[in-house]
Amino acid sequence: MNLRPLLIGLVAGQRSMTPLAAVALAARSGSRARDNGAPAVIGKRSAAIAASALAIGEMLGDKMRSAPDRTVPPGLAARLFAGGVAGAALAPRSSRASAAALGAAGAILGGYAGLALRKRAMRRFGQTRSGLAEDLLTLAATTLILRAGPKRQGPSVGREGDA
Repeated sequence: MNLRPLLIGLVAGQRSMTPLAAVALAARSGSRARDNGAPAVIGKRSAAIAASALAIGEMLGDKMRSAPDRTVPPGLAARLFAGGVAGAALAPRSSRASAAALGAAGAILGGYAGLALRKRAMRRFGQTRSGLAEDLLTLAATTLILRAGPKRQGPSVGREGDA
């Protein structure tokens, strides 16, 4: 069983846009397996730029006192979407529906578990330091999960017509 979609979903529970940006950048670089379940738009330059900008913005915004909990409905919706798309991108096309479901489930689980852990860390270390630690863990986990999978051979899906 491929656990990578669930694992990337857990990461999306912490930072919704980081896994999405990572799979978009991987699609741009051609390092994903040819037969992956990602939508073709993921390989577009505009998708990689937008997802990366949103990931950076999310990391910056997370340190603000006004940042909402990740379990508010819009935050959960973003995590559900990102976990599902990133999960599908890490599985063969034939398994994309189940991989998307695993990614989405992991994102919800990760969102609630991550919020509980972050609140404890914030009491001890403050919002900024706990957020920076969470950013580092998110980036490291995302990198390890993407590197653990099969590598791509041939031209990248969705790269033609760099819109």
